[in-house]
Amino acid sequence: MSQKSGTASGTGPHRFTVKQGRYLAFIYVYSRMFRQAPAEADMQRHFRVTPPSVHQMVLTLERTGLIRRQPGTPRSIEVLVPPQDLPILEWLNINPSKPL
Repeated sequence: MSQKSGTASGTGPHRFTVKQGRYLAFIYVYSRMFRQAPAEADMQRHFRVTPPSVHQMVLTLERTGLIRRQPGTPRSIEVLVPPQDLPILEWLNINPSKPL
C-alpha cells in the first residue's frame, strides 16, 4: 500500500490511511509508555513535520471518529480504534493485552 495513495486499511468499522495508522499507533504506544497522551509537539518531533501538519492530522483523526479529545484539556487524546487493529503494533510485536 502506498502512503501517498491514501489507501485505507484497518479491519472492522475503523478505516484509516497508512499515515493515519502511524499516528494512531504512535499515540497508543506513547500513551501506554508514559501514562499520558502525547502533546502535539511530541508528534511533531517524532514525525518531523510542522505544527500545522500535526494539528490537521489530529483534527482529521477526531473528525473521522478515530480519536477523542477533551476540549481545553492538554494531552487528552484517546485512541478509539482497538489496539489489535493498529498496523504498527503487529510489526513491533506488541501484544496490546500485556503491559509494555
